[in-house]
Amino acid sequence: MKLNSLKNCALILILLNLVSCSENDENIDTDEETTTETIEVPEVYSKIYGATSITSDGTYIFIKTDGTPDHKSVYYPTSSDLYEDFSGTTFEGYSFVKNPNTIATFDYTFKIPLNPTVATNHAATPLGAIGVSLNGVPLFNQYAGPNQPLTDEFKSFDQYWGHPTGNGTFHYHIEPLYLTTVTASKSALLGFLLDGFPVYGPEEDGEDVTGLDAYHGHSHATEDYPDGIYHYHITNTDPYINGNGYYGTPGTVTQ
Repeated sequence: MKLNSLKNCALILILLNLVSCSENDENIDTDEETTTETIEVPEVYSKIYGATSITSDGTYIFIKTDGTPDHKSVYYPTSSDLYEDFSGTTFEGYSFVKNPNTIATFDYTFKIPLNPTVATNHAATPLGAIGVSLNGVPLFNQYAGPNQPLTDEFKSFDQYWGHPTGNGTFHYHIEPLYLTTVTASKSALLGFLLDGFPVYGPEEDGEDVTGLDAYHGHSHATEDYPDGIYHYHITNTDPYINGNGYYGTPGTVTQ
C-alpha cells in the first residue's frame, strides 16, 4: 500500500509540472506576439518606388535604397543595360564634360521623423546626402565642396542632371529631370529631406513656384497632404533644393 501511494504522489507531481510548463509556454508566446507588432507606414511613402524597404518604429520612417538611378546614364558601366552615351549640353547650357567616376551600389538607410516639426535651431545641411528622391537616389545641397558653388560641376551633370562622386555615389544637386519629365511632373512630390518634410518640384498649378522662405519652402495643402504641411521646392536657381538649413530637425543617413 505504501508503494502504491508513493507512485500516485509521483504521478500527481509530474502532471502538475506539465500543466505549469504549458502555462509558461503560453505566456512566452503571448509576450512574443506583443513585441513584434507592426507599425503601419503612411501611404504617401509608397511613392518612393526606388526603396528596397520602408518601415517605421512609430517615431521614425526607415527608407532603404541602393542609391542607383532607374534612368539611363553615361556614368553606368558600358556593360550595363542602363548605360547611354551622352554629349552636347547639360544644365544651363553648359557643354557636357564627363567626370571620371562610375555609379556604384550602396546600402542606404534614411531615418527621417514620422511626424516632422519645425526646429528651434535650424541645422545647416552638410555635404553628402540631405534627403532621398522617389527613385532612391540621394539629394545633395547646393555646394560642390565647403561653400564652393556648383559652377564647375554643372558641366558633369548627365542627361537627367545627376552625377556620381569619386566613390560612385550618384546624386542630384538640382532638379531630378527624370522624375519631373518622365515618371512624375514638375509639380509632383519628388522626395523627402532628412528632417521628414516633403520636397516638391519647381511648379505649382502650372506656374513657377514663388514666395519661398529662407529654407526654400512654404506651408499649404498639397495633393499628398490635404490638411497642409511645410514642404520644400526644387527650383533651377540657387539654392536649388533648400536654403539656409533644415526647416525641421534632421534624422540620419547611413551608407
